Amino acid sequence: MTFTTSQDTAEQPVRAVIDAVSAAWVDNDVAAFVAHYADDATAVLPGVALLSKAVIRTAMAAAFADQLKGTRRVHRVQGVRFLDDVTAIVISRSVTVDVGESEPGDGRWSIATWVLSGRSGRWLIEAYHDCPAA
Repeated sequence: MTFTTSQDTAEQPVRAVIDAVSAAWVDNDVAAFVAHYADDATAVLPGVALLSKAVIRTAMAAAFADQLKGTRRVHRVQGVRFLDDVTAIVISRSVTVDVGESEPGDGRWSIATWVLSGRSGRWLIEAYHDCPAA
């Protein structure tokens, strides 16, 4: 028998956002992908800072049409920490799995930090930062 704690229950909607972003990636669906980002969200990736939802949308549309087409993004949540009732920080171990791969090589994993806020009854990504894992 598995028991669910109130912390587990609180984490479920936050983890669901990350799962939905991963599913949208698999579908190369930029609209579904950015639907989970706040309008003024930021995404910082190695060598680039995307400073709004509109910029994230443009960058991901180009990537889904080219180098990311057919790939999938795996996010293994390492932890969720709530600063208050409407702010969550998530740390994940993440990787892009290329077409034809079942598992990526060890050297491609990254560590991602997500900041989510509860707005109008739903969780939105405010900030995302991704850097290579050691």
